Amino acid sequence: MRRAKKLVGAAMAAMLLTGVTACSGEAKDEGVIDVWIGFTDYRLDWAKERAAEFVKKHPDYKINVEGYDTYETLFDALTAATQQGKPPTIVQNFEAATQESRDAVNADGDPLFVSVEKAIDGRDEILGEPVVLDDIVEAASSYYTVDGEFSSMPWNTSTPIFYSNSEFLEAADIEPPQTWEELTEACDAIMKLKDAPKSCISWPNHAWFPEQVLAEQGGLLANADNGRSDRATEVDMTSPEWLSWIDWWKELNDKGHYYYSGVQEDWDGPKNAFGGQQVAFLMTSSGDATAVVGDAEKTGFDVEVSMLPRFADKDYHGNLIGGATLWLVDGLETKTQDGALAFMQFLNNPENAADWHKTTGYIPITNAAVELLEKEGWYDERPYHKVATDQLAQTDGSPAATGVLLGSFVAIRAEVTQAIEEILTDGADPADRFAKAQENAQKLLDDYNALYVG
Repeated sequence: MRRAKKLVGAAMAAMLLTGVTACSGEAKDEGVIDVWIGFTDYRLDWAKERAAEFVKKHPDYKINVEGYDTYETLFDALTAATQQGKPPTIVQNFEAATQESRDAVNADGDPLFVSVEKAIDGRDEILGEPVVLDDIVEAASSYYTVDGEFSSMPWNTSTPIFYSNSEFLEAADIEPPQTWEELTEACDAIMKLKDAPKSCISWPNHAWFPEQVLAEQGGLLANADNGRSDRATEVDMTSPEWLSWIDWWKELNDKGHYYYSGVQEDWDGPKNAFGGQQVAFLMTSSGDATAVVGDAEKTGFDVEVSMLPRFADKDYHGNLIGGATLWLVDGLETKTQDGALAFMQFLNNPENAADWHKTTGYIPITNAAVELLEKEGWYDERPYHKVATDQLAQTDGSPAATGVLLGSFVAIRAEVTQAIEEILTDGADPADRFAKAQENAQKLLDDYNALYVG
């Protein structure tokens, strides 16, 4: 899961409102594939290396991979390029913007993006690259299958997992907590240590985390089965399932056990606090597993990685995915579209999917990649890399655990993080503050749906 700003939704909304045309303007040369992704670090390097390998196999094609610092800047650029009739070929978009991507239209009222499953059209291979769509792991397959069809091509998929500093566990004579109640007890024990850390635990103030615990309990964020059986028209942030964990979070914060960096959607602050041994526990994306464990080893301590805790007295339904998929722009020449589809399959073939997992910590996206890693003994030496896959495999397949499809989801998430900040820093009452947040979120959803309904 990566940082996603409110303006991402604004950029996409601008695209929807202006009715920009994906296919107008100067035609792109056949076989030129422009890929825009929201990475500028080692993950961009990895993608460029795979693109070079693909072109070596398919010399009739040219692939340009361009990285952006955030999804916000990526979609600002996408909006401008599409308005000029020069969109890229493939665009990475994170899971929360799935509904907006599906709704984006060109000036003719046709979808800006074409479903990858529709474009593949039942083929087993494209340009000699085996199609892997049917082998995508269940959690990602369920999320991105909408109206019975894969909307986009999964690539970087994550889920939040739990990281423990082994030194603090040993000093307090405790195991990694498996429930939220055990986490409270663990923090009480650790903060009583002679050499206690500054705080017990940290995680980003991001809506993804309360969404996770809502899903664990089988709660829904939106009506129409979380937007799965029909377009979602109502959002709910006042349910007992939602508020129970917000109340727990506030109590942990009031005790001084939770470290808040003071910045909404800050992924680096909590991770740095854990790496600097200022906190004993960290909750963050499995996509950061390689970095979190590697940084700890450099500092000189071991990390135990486990599944996200659950409420002890509630039935467990599953945890949600994060990350992003690759969307295919509609209206491409046949050669270009086939090349783009083949490149998507190449990125996710067993060897590449396994290497992507090793490099980043994102889950191996296909079952074949999981099997390859197991055969290689990768998990025997690095069991922490298997935690995310095992966690997602426990989902019960319900709408709650599959994840919500929601218009203006990015802006709605911003309402959540603002409410949480006021609860943590100003002492706002969770029930009262989220009643207000729900009003704001409902207006955002109503305004969004007004573009498509009625």
